Amino acid sequence: MPEMEDVFEGVGSLLDKLASRSWFWLFRQSDLKLALGAKPYFSDLRATRTGPEEVEVQAEPTARSGLVAGEVTVTLRRGSSGGLMVATACRTCFRPHCPHAALLLLHLGSVEGRRALKRALRMASPVETSEAEPRMAAPRPKIELERVVRPVVRQGVPMIPVLTLSRVAAREVRLDKKKLQVDTVQRRVGVARLQVAYEGVPEALDPKPGWTPVHHRYREADGRECELVRRTFEERSIITSLTSRYLGPLREMLPQMELGPLEGSYFTVPPDNQALYWASFLTRDVPDLRRQGWMVKVADDFGFSVLEPEETSWFTDLAEELEGEGRNWFRLDLGFQIDGQRLSLVPVLSRALDEGLTVEMLRDAGDQSFLLAIDAPGDPVVSLPARRLLPLMEFLVELMSFRPAKSAAGTGVRLDRLRAAQLTELDGLQIRAPEALRKLRERLEGFEKMSAIAPPRGLQAELRPYQLDGVTWLQFLREFDLHGVLADDMGLGKTLQTIAHLLLEKEAGRSDRPSLVVAPTSVLRNWQREMERFAPDLKVLVLHGPQRRKLFPKIPAHDVVITSFPLVVRDEEKLVAQPWHVAVLDEAQNIKNARSLSAQVVGRLEARHRLCLSGTPMENHLGELWSLFQFLMPGFLGDTETFRSVYRTPIEKRQEQEPQRLLARRVRPLMLRRTKDAVAKDLPPKTEILHRIDLEGPQADLYETIRAAMDARVREAIASKGLERSQIVVLDALLKLRQVCCHPALLKQEAARAVKKSAKTAFFMDELLVDLVEEGRQVLVFSQFTEMLAILEKQLVEKKIAFVKLTGQTKDREQPVRSFQAGEVPVFLISLKAGGSGLNLTAADTVVHYDPWWNPAAEAQASDRAHRIGQTRPVFVHKLICAGTIEEKIVELQRQKAAMLEGLLGGRTDKLRLTPEDVRGLLEPLA
Repeated sequence: MPEMEDVFEGVGSLLDKLASRSWFWLFRQSDLKLALGAKPYFSDLRATRTGPEEVEVQAEPTARSGLVAGEVTVTLRRGSSGGLMVATACRTCFRPHCPHAALLLLHLGSVEGRRALKRALRMASPVETSEAEPRMAAPRPKIELERVVRPVVRQGVPMIPVLTLSRVAAREVRLDKKKLQVDTVQRRVGVARLQVAYEGVPEALDPKPGWTPVHHRYREADGRECELVRRTFEERSIITSLTSRYLGPLREMLPQMELGPLEGSYFTVPPDNQALYWASFLTRDVPDLRRQGWMVKVADDFGFSVLEPEETSWFTDLAEELEGEGRNWFRLDLGFQIDGQRLSLVPVLSRALDEGLTVEMLRDAGDQSFLLAIDAPGDPVVSLPARRLLPLMEFLVELMSFRPAKSAAGTGVRLDRLRAAQLTELDGLQIRAPEALRKLRERLEGFEKMSAIAPPRGLQAELRPYQLDGVTWLQFLREFDLHGVLADDMGLGKTLQTIAHLLLEKEAGRSDRPSLVVAPTSVLRNWQREMERFAPDLKVLVLHGPQRRKLFPKIPAHDVVITSFPLVVRDEEKLVAQPWHVAVLDEAQNIKNARSLSAQVVGRLEARHRLCLSGTPMENHLGELWSLFQFLMPGFLGDTETFRSVYRTPIEKRQEQEPQRLLARRVRPLMLRRTKDAVAKDLPPKTEILHRIDLEGPQADLYETIRAAMDARVREAIASKGLERSQIVVLDALLKLRQVCCHPALLKQEAARAVKKSAKTAFFMDELLVDLVEEGRQVLVFSQFTEMLAILEKQLVEKKIAFVKLTGQTKDREQPVRSFQAGEVPVFLISLKAGGSGLNLTAADTVVHYDPWWNPAAEAQASDRAHRIGQTRPVFVHKLICAGTIEEKIVELQRQKAAMLEGLLGGRTDKLRLTPEDVRGLLEPLA
């Protein structure tokens, strides 16, 4: 017999090159790392010489190797240039150069691997007999040899891919992080089994991708044995065609699931994508594959059907959910019926929003349809055209904090009364709603044409037409359990309209409990006087002073109770426990900080109807508006985080117009705002005059010195800590520059003490004020700085000009007001914070803003102390600013803030054009 080593001839040199690991570059680093970390345990290693210097090796890693079991094939041959050529195929990974192939190549390059390959080649080599017959004395017995029939070799046989779609049972293992335990969920996942069918071969075969032919033996119907030469390269291409449609090997796609024993090549998608993917696959990919000649079979229980609801199958319901007095909500559910089963779309649309479907996508989609997964047996999906989805999604996005609200009645969207009324029809779908909601919708649509109600009989005043409209609006809110903001301009009579509203409630017999008015301390007596004057039939109780607790037992016997914001906090226990008919917040901007104690306490008041009075419902940012509505209707604008992400950040930081439009639409029915120009035509005109004053000499030098120093300090702070964490430094810098503009004496620094004169003070005292007094004007002088008022006070004394003063330190606020209103003094010095609201100073015909403030609404409030109902003379407003300084930039910011407020309350989107560049120049050098 020849040496068995001959079967290894030509292969050894290939293994030598394999041991050099020059083939590493063919593999990904991650795959090589897995192979190097595994152990070379293989079962059933087989080898075939396919050429003089070519060998094909097949093996299957066992579980001991550390890799998932599966047959892998490698082919080694010498290239034309003498180098090593490597081809691989894997039935587990269905791709070349995988970890299984790398592990087998590493094994074959080792000593143990060479030995295993030799054994495999010997077993595959036929045993040859010797040429010489042994000599025997006795004759050999006659042996009958059975005729060997070679199988018929069939090549080039037509092949058809076969794809079978079905469900398989799987158990999903989940970690519940809250309970710190592992849960298992039984599921039936959709899978696709891939096979190939060769013409004449009785059974379909699992694909065997590779670079060299594979032989398959079978018997035909007549018993004849055949050997099929499989077209492995084409089988490889059909796997690629399937994986290009985002399908992957079953166990690779479902690593967290326990699957039963499955024989064959199965493919699927991750569990979260099952319904939408398979529905799309059925409608788009299956027809495409069949056109390409594939045989596609779909099991009867595969499911994932696509539903296309008819127009008549839709349902929309609104149901009321009570949650305490004056705070009832409604639940909206919408969907369609299929075979008598109601399928809700609310959780479906919620999931679509979370997964990234946007209104913009729907607008751009045209006639395109979208597939949405539904929680129902068989995991169906619904196909809806973009035109049907668009209004539904616009509505849900507008709700902003939309999430399915579970209740005993089912799943739906939770709506306040106002939004529910606006939805008695949605995109042509008639909504089944309570009759009260339909009536509210009709009133909302016709509010501008609403007939004014008759004023209360006991009102001792004649209401102007717009004031009667305001009372009508307040009664409308009360009738439909709504709550709102009366946001008329200062001086248009919000107090009188509120008094008339409270009097109507008493005369109608609805106020079976007292109403509460919470106001700034400075206007408590004004409320009392106005009620005594205009509605003497109302029994009024003022809770103020150290003896007020003795009055608590008398509260139920009165129609109206008046208290202040500080005292509502101190008397929380009593006031929160007392049921109220109407709760009114005057100057409601006092609760603009939702975290303040005042805001939290008034939010706990129990009242049938809530009302805010404020000419400036938003002074600085949209969070202040949110705070007011959180008092009126908690949850109406969502929670703070949702409101910030949906409205505040897009509007204030990104200047987006669509969120502003949606917010204005949301709040407009609950806000009534009339300007003087629009409703009080008989009010005398108000003229604003801007005086630009140039800084000169030492004051200008001081400004530039402070500016340069603070600019460097601010830049350094922002560079090290960022803008948000540098607010204190920034504000301090701006404050110092403003103080220099007003008067250097305000700046508590050594350099400022040497500068004795102020250009602005000199202009005000020597040029402006002297002329005004000589003309007989009654002048209000406002400043942010009480120290500045003290400097002006000293100079007024020196010039012997009579005056009164009101600051936060003034104990008797009424005395200076009486003196000024009586004409006893021509000048009234007022700190903007202490006297900017709550005062009626119609004796004044001139207002001077000595220094500008960031907030235009605060300045407007101050000006309206004089320009209000009751004024008979034209009012002149003088604003003093130092040219080229920070004050001039403040005036520009005021204009922009006023535009934002007008855009919000007026529904205009072309007014808002804030950019970061608007504030970058605040620390620029003196122009």
